[in-house]
Amino acid sequence: MTIDIMMPFYGDPQLFRAAVQSVRDQTHQDWRLVVIDDVYPDTEPGRWVQSLGDSRIVYVRNETNLGVSGNFSKSVELVQSDHFVLMGCDDLLEPDYLAVMTSAIERHPGASYFQPGVVVISDDGTPSLPLADRVKTWYRPDATTEFVLTGERMAVSLLRGNWAYFPSICWNTESVRAHGFDPAFDVVLDLKLQLDITLDDGSIVALPDRVFRYRRHAGSVSSWTAQDGTRFDEERAFFLAVSRRLAARGWRTASRAAAAHWSSRLNAATKIPGALAKRDGTGLRALLRHVFTGWR
Repeated sequence: MTIDIMMPFYGDPQLFRAAVQSVRDQTHQDWRLVVIDDVYPDTEPGRWVQSLGDSRIVYVRNETNLGVSGNFSKSVELVQSDHFVLMGCDDLLEPDYLAVMTSAIERHPGASYFQPGVVVISDDGTPSLPLADRVKTWYRPDATTEFVLTGERMAVSLLRGNWAYFPSICWNTESVRAHGFDPAFDVVLDLKLQLDITLDDGSIVALPDRVFRYRRHAGSVSSWTAQDGTRFDEERAFFLAVSRRLAARGWRTASRAAAAHWSSRLNAATKIPGALAKRDGTGLRALLRHVFTGWR
């Protein structure tokens, strides 16, 4: 079973090389890696990956910078296998990641996507568990056993706190192509895709195996946009729109979870002391607006 690993690239060349090497170190060797260079200014990383001489690795350099959602959409267009991973160019696969995924796919051939256990690492690669990731562990239903979620239960679980780690997920290609990535979103585009799949009678299989290393650092989109409040403007609009959509479906519990979006509000609240310390009036107003408006 071949699994495609799509790797949009725009970032630290050293971390990129480590990410590529973690793919090459897989115990399950039936894979295809596609690097999509989003016009990174330094062309050396592209030359390096092409110099590896591995026929399983494809290198593509975009003509223009497509941004996050654009490069994700192009990645999906280039997938050739029935299942794929949309991996971060600074994350790492454990050597048995693909072996675990192929086994899970054999057990659940109709599943929409698979979420493995994740080890969060810092910039230097050491294990780390900042507040955002501690919250994810609280919301994940069970980290010790394999389980399947569908329907409103799946929607409620994700809306109370998005415990999935998007770059670590192994996706069913057909499920993703049925919906794609909404260019209107950057920060919540992964959650929107998951909810689209949920509403289309899809399923998530959560696995206890910790076979992915997710790098959490201040340079990520979700980190820097939090500072000026723009991520929360996007999140609030998204959650309120989703709430109406779920209500129309008759999923009242899920609709209330979306309208409340407690984990998102609490995340915004943790940013308020920083905005006060920086005397960032614009950012503070955006944070307060997200914490205290949109109630039902």
